[in-house]
Amino acid sequence: MKIKLLQAALVWEDPEANRKYFEKEIATLDETTDLIVLPEMFTTGFTMHPVKNAETMEGRTVTWMKSMVVQAQAALCGSLIIQEDNAYYNRMLFVTPDGLVEYYDKRHLFTLAGEETVYTAGQDKKIVGHKGWKICLMVCYDLRFPAFSRNLEDYDLLLYVANWPEKRIQAWNILLQARAIENMCYVAGVNRVGEDGNGHAYNGQSQVFDYMGNPLTEHKDVAAVLTIAIAQKPMYEARSHFGFLNDRDRITIG
Repeated sequence: MKIKLLQAALVWEDPEANRKYFEKEIATLDETTDLIVLPEMFTTGFTMHPVKNAETMEGRTVTWMKSMVVQAQAALCGSLIIQEDNAYYNRMLFVTPDGLVEYYDKRHLFTLAGEETVYTAGQDKKIVGHKGWKICLMVCYDLRFPAFSRNLEDYDLLLYVANWPEKRIQAWNILLQARAIENMCYVAGVNRVGEDGNGHAYNGQSQVFDYMGNPLTEHKDVAAVLTIAIAQKPMYEARSHFGFLNDRDRITIG
């Protein structure tokens, strides 16, 4: 599977500007791309102002995503603010060219920023299927909680979208690699760059690790498109040879 990670300097609380930027980038991608990944809250940046920035599942950004996947003939994912049933969610959408729209609502809300005071936490883990791959969807702060992402479903790819600040980037780098090692799967993390409306700086470092924790991409600290092709066969062979997943604990999340 060929993946494109779109690391960008998001325009603060300006969905139209961000959609235009990503639309231009997506238009340049080659037709062999299978999956395009955008950062967390890719329309706004990591804002705690959901009332003025939220959309619905019938809104402009979801409609735009449906249009983009047809144009690119690739799946597209990233998170944005969705209002539903009088609640606001940091929702990661996964949209495919055949019209399928699946989603995961961020479970671990970032209390340091007060995310839990304005957003509703999701409860369920989400595994989506795409081109024979099982992909687990996660958002930013979820990275710090390995029990929730534990590979009990034999998924192939663990995918994180984030607005992870530069001052804590060491944790981002280490934890992404750790999730790959412990789950014997590929792990891809997409972060942003630039400065947000609260003055927080981001230096990207979007990256992919293989099922043994080996880095497959080089760190970038500017807006960039990172391309990586991953294969299931060597991962399955490694799982069979080492058998680490056979010894995993079966953990129930309360």
